[in-house]
Amino acid sequence: MLIAIVIVAALFGMLFGFDQGVISGALPFIKQDFTVTAFMEGVITSAVPLGAVAGTLLAMVTTDRYGRKPMLILGAVIFLVGSLISAFAFNQYVLTLARLLIGVGIGASAMTAPMFLAEVAPARIRGTIVSAFQLMITIGIMISYMSDAAFGGSGDWRWMIGVGVFPSIIALVGILLSPETPRWLTLNSNADKARDIIVKLQPESSDAEVDQIIAEIKESAKDEEAAPAWSTFLKKGILPVTSFAMIVFVLQQLSGINAIIYYAPEIFKNAGFSGTTTDLLATVGIGVVNVALTVVAMYLVESMGRRKLLIMGFFGTAASMALVTVATMMDIAATPYLAMIGIFAFIAFFAVSLGPLPWLYMSELFPLRLRPRGMALASIANWFFNFIVALLFPELLAGIGIVGTFAIFTGFCVIGIFYAIAVAPETKGVTLEEIEQRTVAAD
Repeated sequence: MLIAIVIVAALFGMLFGFDQGVISGALPFIKQDFTVTAFMEGVITSAVPLGAVAGTLLAMVTTDRYGRKPMLILGAVIFLVGSLISAFAFNQYVLTLARLLIGVGIGASAMTAPMFLAEVAPARIRGTIVSAFQLMITIGIMISYMSDAAFGGSGDWRWMIGVGVFPSIIALVGILLSPETPRWLTLNSNADKARDIIVKLQPESSDAEVDQIIAEIKESAKDEEAAPAWSTFLKKGILPVTSFAMIVFVLQQLSGINAIIYYAPEIFKNAGFSGTTTDLLATVGIGVVNVALTVVAMYLVESMGRRKLLIMGFFGTAASMALVTVATMMDIAATPYLAMIGIFAFIAFFAVSLGPLPWLYMSELFPLRLRPRGMALASIANWFFNFIVALLFPELLAGIGIVGTFAIFTGFCVIGIFYAIAVAPETKGVTLEEIEQRTVAAD
């Protein structure tokens, strides 16, 4: 049962990833159908992360009251409707509004799905299970690139986008058949049902171990029945957790990952490659590397731990971005290939570290009653800077060029190295309740 639930919840990552990737191949053909300036190109692309801010706020105020499952159902429905409208959009404005709607669904589910996964997972494999969400993001990106390549010859961007309807239907049906999380049920006076679900999720656990899990959840929720005030996040023990969860997402976005995901064909064109088909096939390669290394991350996050993996990831992405920057400065025959090596290396280091770890940290670090609002703060930081990068990248590329743009990304990766060394915590193998006790003790 645990495997089936994990697959269903992780499917929401696929929706997220599909929409991230599909726009990169669709944009060149959208620009042929509609009048799209560089700024409007950024607006169309950045509409999803902007809508995701609203979706995150929606999830924040509803997940504690109504549960994790209803929010995931709503997210799947919104994504399904938004994908259909996008595929039939008759001008760039309708397309932008549809992508805003998709963003609401993605924002709500991208905050809720890691929470759902963390709350159903046994502590010993929680990192692997929550990382499944990031794996499905990468699979969604790869599928979107394949969709782009499949329809690239005909230039049918509507079919490229419309393919997203199918995974949203699968996710909707799957979550309708899934249970609520034991932690939410216990928190809402339904411990008996929570106990039944824990037994199904962890059949190897004894009755005493199940009783202990229920007792720990109840203890963690004691004296926290009211929704926490926002000032709680400024308390001595909570502020470091809040700031870290937000800043690691900011640095993830400013590393340049979504500039590559959203605008991969444009980047390869600027690096010296020619031909739409070549660009699209190169992006499929990015998708494959992304998926393969995320699978590796699901092992490393438990064997190496969170902290070491984050530091290694920032080192690797900084070196890779530096290679892209230097390669594009040189006017030699090898420039396109050096730039491609740098981009593929960046994707590899990102996939094993910067990709899954912020989502995992976000789902682990906040105490139970603070989790929805805390994760909302982290998610808003993620989506807002995703929006900024997506909106400004075409203008940066037109203004300071690929060299200056990638030099900026390199600089933020270097900042990430020092930040991770200074403050990144280790949570490998620790139960959510033990993490909560540490946080409360520091307050």
